[in-house]
Amino acid sequence: MPLTGTAPELSPAEVEAAQHAQALYQMTTAHWITQVVRAAAVLRVADHIADGARTAEEIAERESSHPAATHRLLRACASIGLLAHEGGGRFDLTPVGALLRDGVPGSLRDAALLSGAPAHWQVWQPFPEAVREGRPQWERALGSDLFTYLAQHPEDAELFSRAMNNATEQVVQDTVALLDLDGAARIADIGGADGALVLGLMAEHAHLEGVVFDLPHALPAAEAAAKAAGVAERFEAVAGDFFESVPQADYYLLKWVLHDWSDEQCVRILRNCREAARPGGRVLVIEALLGETGSPDPVALLDMNMLSVSAGQERSLEAYDALFAEAGWKRTGLRPTRSMFALIELERLD
Repeated sequence: MPLTGTAPELSPAEVEAAQHAQALYQMTTAHWITQVVRAAAVLRVADHIADGARTAEEIAERESSHPAATHRLLRACASIGLLAHEGGGRFDLTPVGALLRDGVPGSLRDAALLSGAPAHWQVWQPFPEAVREGRPQWERALGSDLFTYLAQHPEDAELFSRAMNNATEQVVQDTVALLDLDGAARIADIGGADGALVLGLMAEHAHLEGVVFDLPHALPAAEAAAKAAGVAERFEAVAGDFFESVPQADYYLLKWVLHDWSDEQCVRILRNCREAARPGGRVLVIEALLGETGSPDPVALLDMNMLSVSAGQERSLEAYDALFAEAGWKRTGLRPTRSMFALIELERLD
């Protein structure tokens, strides 16, 4: 029997209630988008389309994937703005989707792979317990803390490092453009992983000696990157624990280090930098800063990720200033970047 009649006209209050329900539904299903984007990254959809494969059948042939399921994935990608449908089952990249290409400037492919990776996903499952207990859930989900886990799982550690590099690229460009390194001869990237930031500065300043200071498992990648950049002769990779001590330098880089740790641990790291710094030593802290409570703020959501995976947290500028002062530093510069991260420069308190 055919449907007849028209839908009932909704009152303004009913329209508003439906909008609220739709908004909550979108929030509760946001994880679908994470896994759609990850699947597109795993199947290298953006790379295949850029290489001329515009249909699901062509991509499925290259990836040995199911053609009909691949078409459904492409359709979903088009619905969220990663792809544009040209008709006839043909797809093209949007500017957003192009960021999933591998190895291109601004690529976020590895960040997409990490966000939906099994280990990262498992740690979020007990998130309510992170709130109840006020501590991360890596040990409950995977049997160890984040950094121990990465040291024991080289493939995951490599992906983590590559994903951090995705986010580093724009920050490196802005840091190179904005940072005044007059008077600095030796610069140390503390917890610097493969050294993308310090190597970028060394490329711009031919007089600089650079150091990456990190755990032993991170250093081979840093040494390889320095060799590839042609600066190995003025580069050093040093293993150690920044809670114990750091190498001597004129300038220290702390990029996304402090947000991983408690206030007490942050003060310890900053004090170690102060003790090791040469006369006139400075520090550059690169972190996201919390905005006003109640306003749309991606850093507030990033803080939930920190609650899930580490002992640290995102902080306001005022909270960082208190840590700096306790450790014997004062803030002398603050510059925004094109990303959510700010450059905060410190000098020693007298």
